[in-house]
Amino acid sequence: MTSDTTREKAIRVLVVEDDPVAADAHVLYVGRVPGFVAVGKAHTGAEARRTLDRTPVDLLLLDLHLPDVHGLQLARSLRAAGHHADVIAVTSARDLTVVREGVSLGVVQYVLKPFTFATLRDRLVRYAEFHAAVGEASGQDEVDRALAALRAPGPAALPKGLSAPTLERVTVALRDSAEGLTAAGVAETVGISRITARRYLEHLVDAGRAARRPQYGTVGRPELQYRWVTGH
Repeated sequence: MTSDTTREKAIRVLVVEDDPVAADAHVLYVGRVPGFVAVGKAHTGAEARRTLDRTPVDLLLLDLHLPDVHGLQLARSLRAAGHHADVIAVTSARDLTVVREGVSLGVVQYVLKPFTFATLRDRLVRYAEFHAAVGEASGQDEVDRALAALRAPGPAALPKGLSAPTLERVTVALRDSAEGLTAAGVAETVGISRITARRYLEHLVDAGRAARRPQYGTVGRPELQYRWVTGH
């Protein structure tokens, strides 16, 4: 099978994310999952509409917090315009009302920020199973199996030694700091050791949710400063 043929059979994904660093990371993540190909990226709702008008897309990896429109409003307008791509919503919001509203607009999965490649890979693999279910079901069991493919058994495992509650506290501390924080600053804010804080911060960098830069003006080797990159 040629690479062109493989690309034609792949599930075509449009990444819609306003933050350039996160958008690039999500494109790379999609490309690492067999059976998927990123056909483009858009940083605004308007750019997403233009891309969909000229490029076939099966799935939107859609950030709900765009600079020109809320993601669910974009999904609604796309449905009205005749675009039928499914949606995996990417958001830091945990409002279940938003989740319920999204179901009627083609949102088949939600991924909460910050997330790792393993989390997105799990959602994409499950979507591929759902996407592959075609034809007439033989009975209720087969219908249930098709829908169950979209339901994750639980959150993807964090790297050994990291916990979800502490990751959430580190995330909030970093997101609330306009100037960014060092590992020492996060350690003091969250109440963990500096070494532990650095592990969580590096995990956020690896996930594309934070960026690091040297902090000059101190005696000795510059200390790394971390900042939240999504602005959400």
